[in-house]
This record gives sequence, structure tokens and C-alpha cells, in this order.
Amino acid sequence: MKPFNQMNKEELQSLKLELEEKFAKVQAQNLHLDMSRGKPAKAQLDLANGMMDVLGSDSDMVCEDGVDCRNYGVLDGIAEAKKLLADMSEVDVDEVIIYGNSSLNVMFDTVSRCMTHGVLGGTPWCKLDKVKFLCPVPGYDRHFGITEYFGIEMINIPMLPTGPDMDMVEKLVAEDASIKGIWCVPKYSNPQGITYSDETVRRFAHLKPAAKDFRIFWDNAYSIHHLYDDDQDFLLEILDECEKAGNPDLVYKFISTSKVSFPGSGVAAVATSKNNMADFKRHMKFQTIGHDKLNQLRHARFFKDMDGMHEHMRKHADILRPKFEAVLEVLEKELGGLEIGSWIKPKGGYFISFDALEGCAKKIVAKAKEAGVVMTGAGATFPYGKDPKDSNIRIAPSFPTPEELAAAADIFVLSVKLVSIDKLLEQ
Repeated sequence: MKPFNQMNKEELQSLKLELEEKFAKVQAQNLHLDMSRGKPAKAQLDLANGMMDVLGSDSDMVCEDGVDCRNYGVLDGIAEAKKLLADMSEVDVDEVIIYGNSSLNVMFDTVSRCMTHGVLGGTPWCKLDKVKFLCPVPGYDRHFGITEYFGIEMINIPMLPTGPDMDMVEKLVAEDASIKGIWCVPKYSNPQGITYSDETVRRFAHLKPAAKDFRIFWDNAYSIHHLYDDDQDFLLEILDECEKAGNPDLVYKFISTSKVSFPGSGVAAVATSKNNMADFKRHMKFQTIGHDKLNQLRHARFFKDMDGMHEHMRKHADILRPKFEAVLEVLEKELGGLEIGSWIKPKGGYFISFDALEGCAKKIVAKAKEAGVVMTGAGATFPYGKDPKDSNIRIAPSFPTPEELAAAADIFVLSVKLVSIDKLLEQ
């Protein structure tokens, strides 16, 4: 089939009638399919079921430090968990603080603390006339939700194949002291699956912010979430680069096992400089006597070490890879060469980013919903839910069964074609 923009009005109208018949047949099936969020499927959750057997009523629940994990204490995490999460974060053990079950919670808590108490003794952000954050787009909707919740002004930074537009980042942070942070998903980014280049990481480490309390919120959520064993992206370690650049306090690096073990019962951590860690702990001691040490112990004994974790993630990849490839195959077969959409083939992470013709994303998502497919809302990958071009759609292949995914992908491409034809006929 030739590109849609090379068809005349009669050809487009004829194709539209044909596709509408197909769409009506799909609608009649009364399907209910969910591609809305990057949730692990049941088969992935089952991989960690053995974790439930690691601790029983007769287990030794004393950690390496000699602390009974059933009791109070150990503010920053037990030694076994710190070693595991430090290795996962590619940092030293003394650079890690262990938290509860969710890195999102740690990020929210960190922004909240900056708002009320400032950074390293600086002015609390809530007492400033204006606070701004840089937001690489398309990006993670929950990041943007946190800064919007606190009334922080968000500035879009375009994503390039190498990561955020660093010319723009460097210029803005150097000129504007009200810019206090930037959100980053540096490896297999949400939703594009882009990994920041070595140059991008080094440029981040060498930033010269006008604000002394500027921080990079480095959410390395997909650090070990590869789809292919023999074709993986590499990411430079940011804390090490910051140390070399003489900017040791510049980064808060977040990580968790949410999509490694159980999303609702994982272990989260932050890795950062000694100065920042001391700042975190000053506030934590009023907040908690220690997070769930039994869960930390459970994770450490189940995975044992990074070799165990990598082996576990290969099993995840075996489940996820066919799903990603199935969606990409449908996109290529049905939309390739039609010039009504583009997408990136990721090597890891949880999403496929699709860019439709300008002004079509909301209508495509709504059209798919008419046939029973629920997707992430168009615009969600931008601050305030406003995609200036109304073109980006996040596809989440992980949760549906392979059969459901095949049906959902077919409905999606059918929706793209129908909405695109309407767009071209309007012109």
C-alpha cells in the first residue's frame, strides 16, 4: 500500500469504508483489553513466588549486622540489602540508603523535603517566589505528577536519540536560579526506551547550575531490564562522573526492585553523595525508626547477589520479549511505509513510544477505546497532560496475555489508520 499522504481523496474515502467495516466487526466482539500501564503480567509475578518461602516461622531472622529484623532499628537498611541494591545501582555500599517498597515514594518524599526544609541547609523551596523543574519529553507521567502536586513549574526539554537536549539543559540551568531540578529516566527511558549517551551523562555531571540547590533526579528504574541478552545498552555511572567533575552532590539516584520482584512489595533505595546522605538521614530519623527489614532480608536471601538478580531478569525478558516483538511486528506490517506514524524499537524497559500524525493522538486513543482497548491517556507523557503536538502515545505490552496483545495491537493500528485518514481528508 502506498503512503496515505500520496492517496487522492477518492482512494482515502474508499479505504476508510473498508476499514470501518473491519472496525465494526471488532466492536461487535465486545473486547476488554488493557494496555494502559506498564504492569508486570501474572507470569512475571509468579517468578518471585519463591520469595514467599524464604522466611518461615522457624527461619533465622537475624541479619548480618546482628539485628533481629522483626524489631525496631537500622535506619538506612540492613547490610545484605544495601549490598544488593548498591550493586544494582553500580555504586559503593556506603553511598546507598534503603527505603520502603517504592522509589516513587522516595522521589515524592525527596521533593517534599526540599519544599519544606531545603537542600543542605538552603532556603526551603516553598519560601521562594518561583520553583521550576526541567522535564524531558515524552517522559514519565508520575514524575510530572509529583512536581505538579507541589505547584512546581515544569519546562519541556525535547528528548533526542542521545537523551535530553543538553544544549537546552545547560543553558537553562546556568541562567535561571529558580530551576531546581530535572527528572531523568536515563536507561531505557519511559516511554521511548532511549539510553543516555556517554556524552550526555558527562554533560550532566559537568552542569554549572545557577542554583546551588539544583539536583538531578536520576530515576534508574530500568537499569537491569534488558529484553536481549546479547544486545544491551550501556549507561555510564552518574555518581562517579559527578565525582570526577567536582560536582559530587549534584545527583539523587533512585532505584527499586518494583519490576524485579513484586511491584507492590519491592525494596527501594537512593544512592547519592555523603553530604546528601547526611541530609536525608537528618530528616529520616524523625520519620521512621527503619523500613521493613524482613522484606529487605527476604530479597537479599532470595536473589543472593547480582548474578542471581541477572538470572531472574533473564526470565522476565523471556516473557516480555515476545510481547514487544509481537507489537513491533504488527506496527511494521500494518503501518510501515504508510507515513502516518513512527516508533522506536527498544532494547529494554517497559514501553513502546508511538508518534502519530500531529493532532491525532487523543482521537486514536479514544477510537481504540471504542473497540475495547484501554491505553495510557494521550498527553500523559507530557507535563500537565498536554502534548503540544498531540502525537505521542505510550504502548504498554507487558500486562496482556499474548492473545490479548495480538488483538489489542490489531485494534490499535486500525484506529491509527482511521484517524489518520480523517486527518488527511480534513486537509
